[in-house]
Amino acid sequence: MTSIYRSDDARRMVEARYRVFLDDWPVPSTESVLPTRQGDTFVVACGDEHAPPIVLLHGAGFNSAAWLGDVESWARSHRVYCVDVIGEPGLSAPSRPSLNSDAYATWLDDVWDGLGVTQAAVVGASLGGWLALDYALRRPERVTKLALLVPAGIGRQRYGAIIASLFLMPFGTRGQRAGMRYVLGPAGAPVLGTIAATLKALDDYLWLVHKSYRPRRDRLPVFNDDRLRGLDVPLLFIAGEKDRILNSHHSARRLRHLVPGAVVTLLPDTGHIPTGYAETIQRFLTGDARE
Repeated sequence: MTSIYRSDDARRMVEARYRVFLDDWPVPSTESVLPTRQGDTFVVACGDEHAPPIVLLHGAGFNSAAWLGDVESWARSHRVYCVDVIGEPGLSAPSRPSLNSDAYATWLDDVWDGLGVTQAAVVGASLGGWLALDYALRRPERVTKLALLVPAGIGRQRYGAIIASLFLMPFGTRGQRAGMRYVLGPAGAPVLGTIAATLKALDDYLWLVHKSYRPRRDRLPVFNDDRLRGLDVPLLFIAGEKDRILNSHHSARRLRHLVPGAVVTLLPDTGHIPTGYAETIQRFLTGDARE
């Protein structure tokens, strides 16, 4: 299996920095490694063991550190399971099966079973949003609610910003970081206090990951109209109006047309990494999902 990292030293640096985040988890947590058909899967769990479960699936090029600013809020009312997606720079197996198959659904079956979870709400971001939606469509009996953050697989992908960022690549680290920030788009609503410090640390870590790992090259499949019409799970969709990676307006139009009960929110002046959504998702998880 080809390594997902550019070198062993790069892997060690990414994992060591991840361990710092894990050791500073904002609420009491436990860690486990679950055997699955795609290899071992790393999970961080927090919140009351007897509370309703939610499963969190992060985006490509990252790991469960992505949820550091959110879990404290969600763990007040739920048992939270943060899953390191296989094939990404976390502590799960480097397996990357075809996205045009049921391999990720069967992988999540194994994760659910390993956690002893029969049903759960799912929160997914970007690639994790694609995985969450794919799972809800294939296993509707296991997903109670679905919150999607800038999810892939609904609207058209965009490539203009990626092409434009290439012109900054020859200008060293400063130019490359500027290119990455341009592709990700505006940061959205400002945050203060400890959350701001956390987001700054995560931004620096994202750059380390960007330099260290080999991203997926396969295009994420787009769910067709018939599949989306068949979705029978309460759905919350949150995306940035100025997402330069995915066409959030196209995603919103498709969902409003095909999934009439969906709650669709577009955040102004926000790109592919939104902020300030934790309480919106908390209300969705704890209240009437179809309001």
